[in-house]
Amino acid sequence: MDNTDKKQEYSTSRWRLILGEAAQQPLENMNGAGGLRLTEEEAVMDAALAAIYDETTDGSPSAGGSGRGSGSGSGGRGAGSGRGSVNLSRWLGDVRNLFSEDVVSIIQNDAIERRGWKQLLFEPELLASVKPDIQMVGTLMALKGKIPEKTKDTARQLVKAVVDELMMRMKEDMQRAVTGALNKRQHTPLPSLSGLDWKRTIQRNLKHYDTERKILIPERFYYFDRARRSKEWTVILDIDQSGSMADSVIWASVTGAIFASMPALDTRVVVFDTEVVDLTKQCANDPVDMLFGIQLGGGTDINKSVAYCENFIEDPKKTLFIMITDLYEGGNQSALVRRMREMRESGVRTLCLLALSDGGRPFYDERLARQLSRDGTPCFACTPGMLPELVAGALQGRDMSELAKKLTSEKG
Repeated sequence: MDNTDKKQEYSTSRWRLILGEAAQQPLENMNGAGGLRLTEEEAVMDAALAAIYDETTDGSPSAGGSGRGSGSGSGGRGAGSGRGSVNLSRWLGDVRNLFSEDVVSIIQNDAIERRGWKQLLFEPELLASVKPDIQMVGTLMALKGKIPEKTKDTARQLVKAVVDELMMRMKEDMQRAVTGALNKRQHTPLPSLSGLDWKRTIQRNLKHYDTERKILIPERFYYFDRARRSKEWTVILDIDQSGSMADSVIWASVTGAIFASMPALDTRVVVFDTEVVDLTKQCANDPVDMLFGIQLGGGTDINKSVAYCENFIEDPKKTLFIMITDLYEGGNQSALVRRMREMRESGVRTLCLLALSDGGRPFYDERLARQLSRDGTPCFACTPGMLPELVAGALQGRDMSELAKKLTSEKG
């Protein structure tokens, strides 16, 4: 078999895996006399996919049955060929061994959404085999009231693994951004090489430039004040815990924990649906505790939550208010608009993140977003990578609308 034939056979088998058992006969006809036979590995992949995506699959999972399919590679998807149950332990193992990590996450979530395989989350042995990711944490949060006692420890370990990964991903950048923004607002006469303000030192000493030797001879050096000041700023995270905001809630919880670890910030973390819950203590102690204190779903009363958060504003000019919501307000919308306008006019730096996630364009109330933006509260979707620069810009007093436009255009 020459290289062209091998490439054609590979391409045909890939299409067979994508399209499923229904495509077997048409692809065999296209392939000619050689027919179409999957390799042993492809047959296992085919059976794993069939369990989720083939319409003929019964989809009933079992903890220890043997009915996932023979893996013979002779044609139909094994799980959809008259077998009534799927061995979830074997299925999870096959999926994790045969597919890339990003594909594994998609297949696991489809197993829950399309087939209702919540057994993945209810048995400790099965849950321990699941690849932890942010979507799975969102599912656990939504179902946490139904998770059996025997599985809770395993569920917590899975959530902790995801939270730890997200903390590693953004903690250093966030701390650097916040510390730099606060420290660069004040100078000190105490010399420090690491705290040297190069820009100001050069600007203020340009008149001492030696044209003959072409060097700058500074008469005075300027240094940033690197001393840590306690509770210099108040940062308030007001988080919509409706079901559509699951990814944003997880990222916001991690962000709150990072803020809470900084002595210069007095951090408040509030979540809301139609009721308001203050999770500041849980977030400061352990973001995993905070996540298990969240109840995804329900209605939305944004105005009520903003009114609650106003209680923590002592010095408006030293307060950053970040509202994370899709703006589908079920409460008093006109009161919300007025409250946000007054907060902004008092000197509070305000932001509305329509989503805080790596996902695509969110669904949100565009009319309300335009109204808030006109009043000085920029509203936009934000990736976690954008957040450190946004927060630093707010603390430095930069124009948040212009900064938001700049960052979204760069990331777009």
